[in-house]
Amino acid sequence: MKKNILGNSGIAVSCLGLGTMTFGEQNSEEEAFAQMDCAFAAGINFIDTAEMYPVPPQEKTFTRSEQIIGKWLQQRKCRQHVVLASKIVGPTVESRAMGSYIRDGSNHLTAKNLKSALEGSLSRLKTETIDLYQIHWPDRNVNIFGKRGFEAPEDAEIENVEISETLAALEDLRSAGKIRAFGVSNETPWGMMRYLSLSEKYGWKKVVSIQNPFSLLNRTFESGLAEITYRESVGLLAYSPLAFGMLTGKYLEGQKPAQARLTRFSRFQRYQTKNALKATRDYVRLANEHALDPAQMALAYVRSRPFLTSVLLGATSVRQLETNLASAELMLSDEVLAGIEAIHNRIPNPCP
Repeated sequence: MKKNILGNSGIAVSCLGLGTMTFGEQNSEEEAFAQMDCAFAAGINFIDTAEMYPVPPQEKTFTRSEQIIGKWLQQRKCRQHVVLASKIVGPTVESRAMGSYIRDGSNHLTAKNLKSALEGSLSRLKTETIDLYQIHWPDRNVNIFGKRGFEAPEDAEIENVEISETLAALEDLRSAGKIRAFGVSNETPWGMMRYLSLSEKYGWKKVVSIQNPFSLLNRTFESGLAEITYRESVGLLAYSPLAFGMLTGKYLEGQKPAQARLTRFSRFQRYQTKNALKATRDYVRLANEHALDPAQMALAYVRSRPFLTSVLLGATSVRQLETNLASAELMLSDEVLAGIEAIHNRIPNPCP
């Protein structure tokens, strides 16, 4: 499988990576092991997780995904062959719904919290170093997770930690050998440039990656972040490349597959709007017209973007994973690409 360099870190990651937010909720430990075995055998060397996982977040499952991965790494004795990424929970959006079970509800991205969160992840993952440590979302209110409009910051935002403090703490952890590189997630163009400018100002290592959603149903990354990341050598780790399974076509015509993510969890209904269903129907039809699997077409498109470093696959079965892995060598024809653009122009970004 093709590998790409993660920003300017020198770390080579497979063009397809394994996302693990189903491990410990939709997937048992045995099923998670089977997925990791399958991905590793296919050439994937990049595994992404988070202290918050699995999703939806709740106290009884908090950190379970990391625990499962740590056990797999220990049993398979393959840590040296895996690029391991994890994330620290941010203080806004999700954590307000989580309550106080994470660091007593004080999740601001301070040096103290970063060190505490990282030590916990290192212990659970049974490793001395995490290759890529990421900020799961910003320490400020931003329009992410389906929120379209911009609102003026609340007065409470004065309590938020400055990016400079967070970045300095990440640099300290890197210098101490606890992490090899650091990145951000669910970040905006302003936040991205702030991280980059502060690194330049103080002579620190810069972020090497940004993990944001990108799919045929959500190409908002192209509006501002794509140019920044391309010119500044910050790699996109694209999550939700199938828009939570929508682009497989399995939810069309009112279908509700048993145990599927959008069937089980109502919190992700932004992926099932009228326009999302309409666009998905058109993308599936386009794939069928060219004898392509809809999921593989969608993944191949994301992988082909010039600002892309790795596409994070999230499956609930080995069978799904094998289908997705088959997209690694798929090259889309000019005719298919033109068809994708025509649909995008008619129904742009229905699932931000």
